[in-house]
Amino acid sequence: MDSSDLNVIRALLGWVRAGAWAHLVTVTHTWGSSPRPVGSLLAVGGAGQLMGSVSGGCVEDDLVAKLRGGQVAASGPERLIYGLSREEGERFGLPCGGTLELVCEPVTQAGDMAEVLAALEQRHAITRELNLANGASRLLPAGPHTAACTLRDELLRKVFGPQWQLIIIGAAELSRCIAQLAQALDYHVVVCDPRQDYAAAWDVPGTELVSGMPDEVIRVRVTDERSAVITLTHDPRVDDLALMQALESPAFYVGALGSQRTTEKRLERLRQLDLPDAAIARLHAPIGLPIGSHAPMEIAVAIAAELIAARNGALAGAHARLIDQVSRKAVSAA
Repeated sequence: MDSSDLNVIRALLGWVRAGAWAHLVTVTHTWGSSPRPVGSLLAVGGAGQLMGSVSGGCVEDDLVAKLRGGQVAASGPERLIYGLSREEGERFGLPCGGTLELVCEPVTQAGDMAEVLAALEQRHAITRELNLANGASRLLPAGPHTAACTLRDELLRKVFGPQWQLIIIGAAELSRCIAQLAQALDYHVVVCDPRQDYAAAWDVPGTELVSGMPDEVIRVRVTDERSAVITLTHDPRVDDLALMQALESPAFYVGALGSQRTTEKRLERLRQLDLPDAAIARLHAPIGLPIGSHAPMEIAVAIAAELIAARNGALAGAHARLIDQVSRKAVSAA
């Protein structure tokens, strides 16, 4: 499954190259509750085609009507605000008095959008700067701490980053459930299992099955902060090697399946392998939010929920407390 930004830009370029008019709409600011975060994109084609979203649907209907009628962004970029009044918020379905600021931009030529598409397809991050005053745009490097989307002094800067990537070590039933959920959450799913019997049985559409040892796969594949790694084989000979590589990679999330007792033993092994404490502290284990899950799909939901929390910076310190407990046990036993 492709990322939402990739789908939006690909559709936009398709319409432009076919000779149709098109607009790119970007969420630049929200106040109160908002259905879509800042940086969300919507492409609107000449016949009213849509790709992406900026709200729950009601704003899109009104927005398309304005764009097709030439009331907004007819000749250049233009700001548009929805939800200034309570009545308008209720009319457009903006919850809890939310307000939404959009930048609408007419796109008539492929221009730098072709380079943006190429970057997305190659998992490279790139920043596009749009001058609202004159409609000029340019591409800039995207550093690791560049804000995803900002609008200051009539300059809109939007980072188009690579699709989120989830590397699953192990190709069993739980992996299938996680892969299905992860694809719905905009992840490109890579599955690695050096056990030939498990790998041969993998059949989840849209995922990528790779061969090789997990640590080498992670070394090559995990090159940015939009990657996550989870180990599910229950085999320390496979999982520990993968974790050693993943915990010192840029991955935003590294998790391992297992009970609390299994986790304590794993942490001790990683420490004995001279993995730095700072790297060990990044491990999320036992994996998944504690929702009382037992069946494979329930466990997958718990893991998916933790991935969402980690991606949004909303995880509590439960894992750090567990690691601290193990460290204290190791010190007292020494």
